[in-house]
Amino acid sequence: MRLVFAGTPEVAVPALDALIASERHEVVAVVTRPDAPAGRGRRLVASPVAERAEEAGIEVLKPNRPRDEEFLARLREIGPDCCPVVAYGALLPKVALDIPARGWVNLHFSLLPAWRGAAPVQHAILAGDEITGASTFLIEEGLDSGPVFGTVTEEVRPTDTSGDLLTRLAFAGSGLLAATMDGIEDSTLQAVPQPADGVSLAPKLTVEDAQVDWAAPALRVDRVVRGCTPAPGAWTVFRGERLKLVAARPLPGAGLAPGDLAVGKNHVYVGTGSHAVELLWVQPQGKKPMRAADWARGVRIAPGERLGAADVR
Repeated sequence: MRLVFAGTPEVAVPALDALIASERHEVVAVVTRPDAPAGRGRRLVASPVAERAEEAGIEVLKPNRPRDEEFLARLREIGPDCCPVVAYGALLPKVALDIPARGWVNLHFSLLPAWRGAAPVQHAILAGDEITGASTFLIEEGLDSGPVFGTVTEEVRPTDTSGDLLTRLAFAGSGLLAATMDGIEDSTLQAVPQPADGVSLAPKLTVEDAQVDWAAPALRVDRVVRGCTPAPGAWTVFRGERLKLVAARPLPGAGLAPGDLAVGKNHVYVGTGSHAVELLWVQPQGKKPMRAADWARGVRIAPGERLGAADVR
């Protein structure tokens, strides 16, 4: 089939690579989000998908909105058979959905109908799921509600961050998406409607969602830190400033009051609503990530100081 691939971030690149490598299909163009400001100089930078497509000599389309008439006209000229999608980042209007003869097929990083929305991997970790996966489905106008072509499963490991899990799913899902294109081409694969039961939503996490509540149990604190890493980044307050929590682990049996600190030469413990957690890596404002014990020595924590108190400056 002639394919137009839609995707934007690094997590979409493995799927693009799998389709470029396919002997059965041709990626004739890529649709991605416009160049965005990045870095200290805030210069415009192309998306990872755009960069990979340009390396491969593939036409890149960067519409401000996928309903722009210039983009729609070009898509009609190209005449794709199917449009595979991975984390494109914009809603597709019906006028665009109707162009490819075999529709737009999305690779979504959950076992649908669980975790429909922008942050399925983060919510799977926050909820304590032991198994998650990826699904390919035919895009319709509803939110991740279209019929499913196929799935792969993936274990959620006890120490997984959302970044760790998403990386594994990106590579497992790339094979699933390529296989889905094969099945659509030779008509051996039929999409099955999602069940009405088991629907859960995974909206994008905000900075407020990522603030650690030290009164919560240690298990919840651990999930927030892992689920919000690398983005939006779990955080707490120390001396009126945000302190990013990069890595932590529960310490069963160790008890401290919520937010209270116990600092040793090589450790930093924090109390929660149950047992304590050990901070492993933190990132103060304006600095690079560092070991929590090094941070504690540098700031010289006084007796009675704690995390999570006072307003953020």
